[in-house]
Amino acid sequence: MAIDDLRALAERWLADDPDAVTRDELRELIAGLPATTAELRDRFAGPLTFGTAGLRGRLRAGPNGMNVAVVTRAAAGLVRWLAAQDADGPLVIGYDARHGSREFAERTARVATGAGRAALLLPGPLPTPVLAHAVRSLDAAAGVMVTASHNPPQDNGYKVYLGAALGGPGGAGAQIVPPADTGIEAAIRSVDTLAGVPLGGPGTVLDETVVEGYVDRAASVVAAGPRALRVAYTPLHGVGGAVLTAAFRRAGFDAPDVVAEQAEPDPDFPTVAFPNPEEPGAMDLLLALATAGDADLAVANDPDADRCAIAVPSAAGWRPLTGDQLGTLLADHLIRRGRPGTYATTIVSSTLLRALCAARGVPYAETLTGFKWIVRAAGELAFGYEEALGYCVAPDLVRDKDGITAALLVAELAAALRAEGRTIADRLDELDSEFGVHRTDQLSVRVTDLDDITRTMTHVRGTPPTRLLGEDVTGTEDRLPDADVLTVRTGRTRVVIRPSGTEPKLKAYLEVVEPVADGDLAGARARADAAMTDLRREVSAALGLA
Repeated sequence: MAIDDLRALAERWLADDPDAVTRDELRELIAGLPATTAELRDRFAGPLTFGTAGLRGRLRAGPNGMNVAVVTRAAAGLVRWLAAQDADGPLVIGYDARHGSREFAERTARVATGAGRAALLLPGPLPTPVLAHAVRSLDAAAGVMVTASHNPPQDNGYKVYLGAALGGPGGAGAQIVPPADTGIEAAIRSVDTLAGVPLGGPGTVLDETVVEGYVDRAASVVAAGPRALRVAYTPLHGVGGAVLTAAFRRAGFDAPDVVAEQAEPDPDFPTVAFPNPEEPGAMDLLLALATAGDADLAVANDPDADRCAIAVPSAAGWRPLTGDQLGTLLADHLIRRGRPGTYATTIVSSTLLRALCAARGVPYAETLTGFKWIVRAAGELAFGYEEALGYCVAPDLVRDKDGITAALLVAELAAALRAEGRTIADRLDELDSEFGVHRTDQLSVRVTDLDDITRTMTHVRGTPPTRLLGEDVTGTEDRLPDADVLTVRTGRTRVVIRPSGTEPKLKAYLEVVEPVADGDLAGARARADAAMTDLRREVSAALGLA
């Protein structure tokens, strides 16, 4: 695009931008041309696309960023789409403590009321599961959660949940799926000028009753039983701390010991490189607190508290569990409790849940990645999880991943085992001994140019590996055009390659299964670890990363 055309495009956007801060930001970039050409081109390369994860992007002026102008268009498109579907009921709006979240939520409320729809705002920065629950409990037409979850501090996002009328039995209070995403996207594109979007009143700010209702229901997830347990906890500078603590107390547990440096919401996330408990170093302060306090369990939520990570004590120190390990533990616990229904996970999660369900004679389902699919996997969903630390342990409460109820359920398991003189590590040993060591890992490559992901996926599709760990590949499955996912299998390995749906990353999900011979669990785990090291190297080479 020529500089004069780029200038004209930016000036048209500037004239329609309702926010003084981003107008000033854009004026400065326009005045800086031609030195700012690359930056302006990036901001006007195209609008953020409204997909099944809603919107997510950097906080900055222009159509390719999260700002008041983009949120106003998104809200206007959403309420137009809801009207076209004849969807009755209010729009419930939640937000976290990130930069811009409250402003974006309040703007969404004014757009909704301006279109004649009631807008109900949660009473402050709160976890995503509270919003997902509120959509169901308030019989809303839809819900909006302003959050970028575990993304870096410069990002924000906008997620949409559907009520029962539009979501159906499995999707009541769940995130949108096609064709809702394309319908909303088309409605957003139909918005002409923002000056023509009517703005109404601020809507109704709900009182704490909506939070109390969630806490009461969350506490009921755990059954009667032992409660003696010392828990160390971090909300990672997010909004989960007060709600999780209240839920633990309501369920009969002592309040957890909280990492002081990360206890209060802080949109800059100053103590971590990335506010994601999966990232190296993110749980260091938590594990230090757990060690100092002689805790039985260490728990971390991500900033909007829809994910849950745990670590358990071992002879070698604190041992963080993978999402697959915790997912299988929770499924096994619920099966032992006799919960009926289908146990579901995704195509990138470990195959251990499939084996567990087959052995226990309970229904199993496997879906594409994302909780929008997991919660729709079966009419009667008992439990669902994905390896990225997401768990739906109470589908009738929250039809999405919920890091608070997951933490309660793992606390129940840990307390019951502790009362027997056993630990979560002991239960993991039992599962590995019965089903073999299912070692999982992930290669994750963050990019600045999304075309790099496309090129890598094209490369690996053109020349997929034919041997892994010395074994011939027995199956290759390409899920295009339905999903950008390639799966490669041998007798004891599986590799799933896909772009991330929420971050600029390419991901390869790796699994090695090592049987336990003659009760030698330590030997099987050592072999699995060595095999995973080799598999990482081979897959890196196949992706052109080595």
